Amino acid sequence: MDMKDFIDFCKRGNPVSGEDKELHGLLTQCSFEAQKITMALNTSYHSKEEIVEIFSELTGNKVDSSFMCFPPFYTDFGKNITIGKNVFFNTGCSFQDRGGIRIGDGSMIGMNVTIATLNHGLSVETRNTTYPSPVVIGENVWIGSSATILPGVTIGDKSVVAAGAVVTKDVPENTIVAGVPAKIIKKIDNYSK
Repeated sequence: MDMKDFIDFCKRGNPVSGEDKELHGLLTQCSFEAQKITMALNTSYHSKEEIVEIFSELTGNKVDSSFMCFPPFYTDFGKNITIGKNVFFNTGCSFQDRGGIRIGDGSMIGMNVTIATLNHGLSVETRNTTYPSPVVIGENVWIGSSATILPGVTIGDKSVVAAGAVVTKDVPENTIVAGVPAKIIKKIDNYSK
């Protein structure tokens, strides 16, 4: 299997066992490439245009010129992130994206937000196997600082995740969630503020 086939394998949601030397080797290679790219991003100044180019290289997809990120940014895979138009990442975000992260147009990701897309098996026999579940963030979503989004979660359009929340379940559109685990606080009407 070559790297392109491996990335496609991961994008299809397949688990990877630590016992599978070929897959684990490709995973390690992909992770080191993501580290190399993010280290270059995080250790010197870059213009907005350069950051867009770096994210295009990191994700393997053309990122829209409206994208903005304040480094540092961290990821362990890089090739399974899809970023819409007018998306903003504040400083310190950390994405575990092998399971897939899709971020809709106009969404804002606060400082130190973690998005995870992998779980390990619970039994000792499967504990070194990672099982992917994608995270989908709708359009015009605001995720507050230090929130954590867990595998398999979908956040509906125009919703708000409060700072520090741990989101373990889907969030309906036009909804504010907060807490650990995150719970619905209220629906959002068309507020002017």
